[in-house]
Amino acid sequence: MDFTLEDISDDEIARRRAVFEPLVASVRDLVDAVIRTEVDDEVVVDAQRTVSGVVDALRAQQMDGAYGVRYTSNLVGMAWGNAVMGMRNAIAPPVHSTPDGGGVRAEFTLGAAYEGPPGHVHGGVCALVLDQVLGEAAAADNKASYTGTIEFRYLRPTPLGQLVARAEIVERAGRKKTVRGTLSDARGITVEAEGLFIVPKDVPEL
Repeated sequence: MDFTLEDISDDEIARRRAVFEPLVASVRDLVDAVIRTEVDDEVVVDAQRTVSGVVDALRAQQMDGAYGVRYTSNLVGMAWGNAVMGMRNAIAPPVHSTPDGGGVRAEFTLGAAYEGPPGHVHGGVCALVLDQVLGEAAAADNKASYTGTIEFRYLRPTPLGQLVARAEIVERAGRKKTVRGTLSDARGITVEAEGLFIVPKDVPEL
């Protein structure tokens, strides 16, 4: 896996976050509004023209290819294009994990853009979130690893709204790590997951 070194300070990271996080939040609101709007056609057409103008302005200066994974010289990661928790990715679910004992925990809200069965989260989105959270928990011991396998058990439909994801390493055997996690709503667990993660020989500790 290739990484890009971008030697910037913590202050510069904070400055970039302060610029982009409000924009990304507004785009997420836009997606939700487009799904649920019932305005007249003329308003929709006018909105499309406005959005196209914004897109043209943002495309005036662009990087080539994908954002990739970037690290500062202090090994602060900036996976800001990530499909699950990328700070600059407005289609990513708003999942932000924090340390939780020896694992990780994330509290977030999923709205209309993530619906599968009516009123409930798409099962693939549940898997997407748990894949990310299990991967972050696998790296909580500061040893980078790749996903080997993940199994999901759907206990009941996950309703749209406020949710919590948790994961932690439960077993280590050589270069293999077993990680378990859950997705829950206010009533309890909706999805369970277990993953096997592998520490490659050519990946250094981060």
